[in-house]
Amino acid sequence: MSAPDYPPPPAPYPAPPAPPKNGLGTAGFVLGLIGLIFSFIPVVGLVAWPLVILGIIFSALGFVRTRSGKATNKGLSIAGLVLSVIGLVICIVWLATAAKVVNDVNNEANRSVTVHYEVTGTAKDASITYTTFGDGSTSTNQEHPQALPWSKDISTKGLFKGGSLMVTTGTEGGEVTCKVIVDGKEAKTAKASGNFATASCDGF
Repeated sequence: MSAPDYPPPPAPYPAPPAPPKNGLGTAGFVLGLIGLIFSFIPVVGLVAWPLVILGIIFSALGFVRTRSGKATNKGLSIAGLVLSVIGLVICIVWLATAAKVVNDVNNEANRSVTVHYEVTGTAKDASITYTTFGDGSTSTNQEHPQALPWSKDISTKGLFKGGSLMVTTGTEGGEVTCKVIVDGKEAKTAKASGNFATASCDGF
């Protein structure tokens, strides 16, 4: 007796395709967006560069996955890459600006400044007071020259913060003119005449 003929088993169903993995591109977009926003904020923009660098890496990896068909968020990956690159450029600008400011401050703190005080006029009994403000120090002096003109040169080391020159006529009156020259450039000048008149050169 022959065995019964059974129908062949049905062909197995094909395995469903693996779902696309869009995590890298999405993460790159989020990091790039946050990094770009932070990069515009003063001070914070100096430390936003790790976010944008990670954004570039994740977005680039996400874009590569879209090219191989393992991810479908190509547009999001490209947007994340663009945002991250813009944020990185802004961070570099912040770093360059900060470095320039620090360099300028250091140069200013180490440079030597020459201040020339000068008084001219016809007053015979003038009283002269001059002050120089340096980095953490103040120097004030007073002189009573027997005749004008009078001048004084002072060299300061470090951050120069200004000074003042004040000349006052005495009982005999007369005219006086004060002048302040800083590193060869006229910074302030003033005139006065009469008894006990005062010419003040300050705010420079």
